[in-house]
Amino acid sequence: MQRERLTPERIRAFTCPDGVKQAFLWDTEAPRLAVRATAGAKSFIFESKLNRQTIRVTIGNVKAWVLESVWEGKGAERRELQRGAREEANRMQALVDQGIDPRQEKAERATTAAAKRDQVQRDKTSALVAWADYIEARRHQWQELHLKAHIDAAKTGGEDRTRGKKGKIAPGILRPLLTLPLAQITATRVQAWLKDEASRRPTRARGAYVILRAFINWCAYQPDYSGQVQPDACAAQMTRQELPPKRAKKDSLLREQLPAWFDNVRNLKSPVCAAYLQCLLLTGARPGELILLKWIDVDMRWNSLTLRDKIEGERIIPLTPYVRSVIATLPRGEWVFASPRDPDKRMSDPNATHDRACERAGIEALTLHGLRRSFGSLSEWVESPAGVVAQIQGHKPSATAEKHYRVRPLDLLRMWHTRIETWILEQAGVALPATDQEPPLRLIRSNTAASR
Repeated sequence: MQRERLTPERIRAFTCPDGVKQAFLWDTEAPRLAVRATAGAKSFIFESKLNRQTIRVTIGNVKAWVLESVWEGKGAERRELQRGAREEANRMQALVDQGIDPRQEKAERATTAAAKRDQVQRDKTSALVAWADYIEARRHQWQELHLKAHIDAAKTGGEDRTRGKKGKIAPGILRPLLTLPLAQITATRVQAWLKDEASRRPTRARGAYVILRAFINWCAYQPDYSGQVQPDACAAQMTRQELPPKRAKKDSLLREQLPAWFDNVRNLKSPVCAAYLQCLLLTGARPGELILLKWIDVDMRWNSLTLRDKIEGERIIPLTPYVRSVIATLPRGEWVFASPRDPDKRMSDPNATHDRACERAGIEALTLHGLRRSFGSLSEWVESPAGVVAQIQGHKPSATAEKHYRVRPLDLLRMWHTRIETWILEQAGVALPATDQEPPLRLIRSNTAASR
């Protein structure tokens, strides 16, 4: 065993002899330290015995490591700038004396360092990465409009508007938060964001907050994101204090408003949009489920419509005479309410078009969902049973009798539904389509009275 006091000159002069795979030059000051020379490189190594077994650890290349540590300062302020090979060998020997394998300790340090690097990288990654995974994992459970709401909430924006007022499309309402690293979406940031949005658009802010909260909760249970997300970002009391109050809307058409509403809606430039709005009022359907209606869901023989119900999956409602006459004029493709620009796609939500029609009619603040609410309200004028209206509209039964003891066939629903439609059209001054399906309500009422 060749042993000399290691110096930079002796390390440079030391080489591996020909015909030998490796050679060692041992240090006299740190007995467990050596320079190992091979045909291609030289490195510092540590060798000792632990539990009667020889262990060897490579410290590093002699070009990357200095022999003696480099220090800065004096006294209590003295600190090590660069660890030397001798100090590292002595440190490893101290571990061996304690029964600790330096190889295991080195592997653990490497693992810790890699974990820190990964954490730093994750901290730099925006929440949009997790958002994309969230949408991909949940989209099969969402309806189309719910998925669209998530996509719109995170959209980049900046594109030119293709219709309506000129300008650029604004970024999604959640975009300012989602461009941050996931770990930086804290309760304080959410509170500031919510306070700003609630002052300008409270209803949208509340809806976006609900979406964000579901996303944060999902991340908290995912192994890839649980260590980054702040679980209380949307749960802190100070955040909820900024949440706009939830107010139930009560917009609904009055009986005397029906003529003006029908007159302006029926004269819209787009026949598809006009048909959709009239059918929305006369079916009481949810705007999202009616706009997804396809021709395969329309049964002209048995006069029925199959809607994608968000509660039950699907429900079948009557195809009343006027609704049938309206949709019969529409072009046949995949969608009943197809886009005028692209027949292979469904039309976009006609909120703005409906708002303009209502403005011309002198009707204020009537939403698309308000048309659904109008159907339920106007149906009381013909004294239709509440359970019938609830079944047509897809509401959950509100009593035990309704839930377990009322099974109304489609023809019974059609009788009442046609009666509701007829009354609404009469009040609106709209001509009724020719039909021989006048519901025998007098007969039913007389039979009911006789049974009493």
